[in-house]
Amino acid sequence: MSGEAETGVLTAMLLAHAPAERREALEGLADLEALLRSHLEAGQTAWPSVPLPPETFMRHLARHLPPDDTLAQALHQLHAADLYLACACAAGDAQALLAFEQHVLKKVPSRLGQLSASTVDEVLQLLRQRLLMSASGTAPKIADYAGRGPLAGWVRISAVRAAGELANQEGRQELFGEPPESLERMLSPEDPERVLARADSRQALTESLQAALARLSERERALLRMHHIHGLTMDRLATMYGEPRSSLARRVVQARERLLKLTRLELSSRLKLEGRELESLLGWVSSRLDVSLHRLMS
Repeated sequence: MSGEAETGVLTAMLLAHAPAERREALEGLADLEALLRSHLEAGQTAWPSVPLPPETFMRHLARHLPPDDTLAQALHQLHAADLYLACACAAGDAQALLAFEQHVLKKVPSRLGQLSASTVDEVLQLLRQRLLMSASGTAPKIADYAGRGPLAGWVRISAVRAAGELANQEGRQELFGEPPESLERMLSPEDPERVLARADSRQALTESLQAALARLSERERALLRMHHIHGLTMDRLATMYGEPRSSLARRVVQARERLLKLTRLELSSRLKLEGRELESLLGWVSSRLDVSLHRLMS
């Protein structure tokens, strides 16, 4: 029996595309093949008209694997059908884009409050451009959706932002006269920005990141500063440090993951969050880490 047959076809695919530092943790998960099969079937059942090769789905899932200490929980709580659709949209599948339009974008207007029809149309057009179109050879933004929360909520956050930007353009009336309350009404309980709508929560997030940065070593902070703030490539860092590129890339990844792990501990303590709400907020932090580091370390 081959190694692939022993581990299971989907497990083998996931391991093949997973970062090296995640493979040991994945191999230690019980019934991983059955779990992956259930995720694939959830996507196929929810979107029967959307063809997506299993390996494409496993490659996409591998890209979004969380740190080892939350890996098992995140995989079991994965919004698999939503991730399946997002993956197919990122690949440019016509049926997936149609399903996204009909089942996700179609629900956005009802969550935008009292906006004119023309403004809603502009918001939807911005979402199509930002989420579904690639730029400069990069993957569409929807490829960043990690399945940690509902896709509809993830898109709704982008819609609220887009509406806010439009409200501040060309002398238009402010969309949010009272930002925290207005924003909270538009977000579901699991949306991270519902938590961040409170001023005390935003302050706790800033303090959590600062505390986590302080606990990193000087070298870890230097690597994060040079890569995320100054934009140095792994090749440039390897030349500076006189180490192999793969070694420097691993150090940067480890420093980033240690920062997120420490931030998670700080957030849990300061905001008394747990479960999906905490993981959703941490995912929000991770997706905006470059901006946060620039503000805190520049």
